[in-house]
Amino acid sequence: MFEMKVPSPGESISEVEIATWLVKDGDYVEKDQAIAEVDSDKATLELPAEVAGVITLKAKAGDTVEVGAVVCLIDTDAAKPAKVEKAAEPAKEVAKEHSKPAEKPTAQAEKKPEPVAATAEKTSYATGHPSVAAKKIMDENGVSAKQVNGTGPGGRITKQDVTAAMAAGFDTQAALGWGSTRDTERKRMSVLRRKIAERLVSVKNETAMLTTFNEVNMKPIMDIREQYKEIFKEKHGVGLGFMSFFTKAVTEALNLFPAVNAQLDGEELVYHNYADIGIAVSSPKGLMVPVVRNAEQMSLAEIESAIKTLAIKARDGKIAIDEMQGGTFTITNGGVFGSMMSTPIINPPQAAILGMHNIVERPMAVNGQVVILPMMYVALSYDHRIIDGKESVSFLVKVKEMLEHPERMIFGAKSPAEVLLGL
Repeated sequence: MFEMKVPSPGESISEVEIATWLVKDGDYVEKDQAIAEVDSDKATLELPAEVAGVITLKAKAGDTVEVGAVVCLIDTDAAKPAKVEKAAEPAKEVAKEHSKPAEKPTAQAEKKPEPVAATAEKTSYATGHPSVAAKKIMDENGVSAKQVNGTGPGGRITKQDVTAAMAAGFDTQAALGWGSTRDTERKRMSVLRRKIAERLVSVKNETAMLTTFNEVNMKPIMDIREQYKEIFKEKHGVGLGFMSFFTKAVTEALNLFPAVNAQLDGEELVYHNYADIGIAVSSPKGLMVPVVRNAEQMSLAEIESAIKTLAIKARDGKIAIDEMQGGTFTITNGGVFGSMMSTPIINPPQAAILGMHNIVERPMAVNGQVVILPMMYVALSYDHRIIDGKESVSFLVKVKEMLEHPERMIFGAKSPAEVLLGL
């Protein structure tokens, strides 16, 4: 009998929560088959079977277990069961029972067992747990688990199930809309969600957090993107977004104001001679902050590629713990959700975070003339214990200057003329 123990998801993590079992007690599992999803305070991970055999569960979904604890047993001596037909025969029988005159079954009726089978098993599927990819699509389209028939193991809802249900349309009477009932629903917070809440409250209580604001004329960057986006994508295989410009501007400004890139360790300040930039990403499990390492050495194309790779991993629940650790500064973009202005909360133990917002055309005074320009408010939240007001404001002004004069990202914080003159 093989004991399956909880592996360590990463440094400093001592316990995890069994989010869901992907198999049932007594099922035969293959080696490397995903048998459970476990939540840590940093990410959701799949637990693969280390050997093949019949499984006996030793923990329930929702249980919190310590790293190294036994969560299931696998009987490696058990014989692999013969493949069972996929409920096709029961489906036909259900079809016969519900078909119109039983004595005159048509060939067409006999060829459609699948929809009937789905109806017969709807109760078990309604409580099926969606996969990470399926959950993402369901959240984006407002689809309930009750509206999808799961065809995966144990009624698990797959990505294909969701797309098929959306293509077929939904029974509006089966789906209860807003205000249809006065029912309430209680759901246990995930380990990740609880950890996020704990860290946010800790930041508010333990740091001297202030926020400074400025506004950026986005027209120069928008003009560059409009002119070069097709060539850029063809050459580098990735789109040219705003985030790479902001990341590059931030890394140049951090070089000039190292305190913004520092962190407090007891009574000492730790300064970093590199910029590991965390990019806040909204995922089905909550906010995650994957880190772009040594962003100060990257080109715009390299930054865009790194951000895209990490964001896809985070949203699909496949990001590793070490890909979210060790950032020195964070950028969060609330503008993608329509936010006009906000005060982002510092990601500890970092000293500051930059908040981007939506772009709105506004009348601006330029050389005594009123001009309509695409403007964005930016916000820098910082720990006043580490960063003085002068440094925080100067840092944000420098970011603004480089975004409004993108050529300065090539020559550092200086303009081409300043480089030429040796200033």
